[in-house]
Amino acid sequence: MRCPICRKVVSPDSEFIPFCSDRCRIIDLGNLASEKYVISTPADPQVLEDVPEQEDDSE
Repeated sequence: MRCPICRKVVSPDSEFIPFCSDRCRIIDLGNLASEKYVISTPADPQVLEDVPEQEDDSE
């Protein structure tokens, strides 16, 4: 297995799996928090068309 951040080989008994170190884990958390990870398109656009829109009852 390779670290998703730096691509170093990760030992199966590593305490930071799937990351190689705490540094890479923190980098990944920062990427998530800053919304760097996005889904470009829905996996199945038809599913989104079938979902009814909800009305806003906050007023």
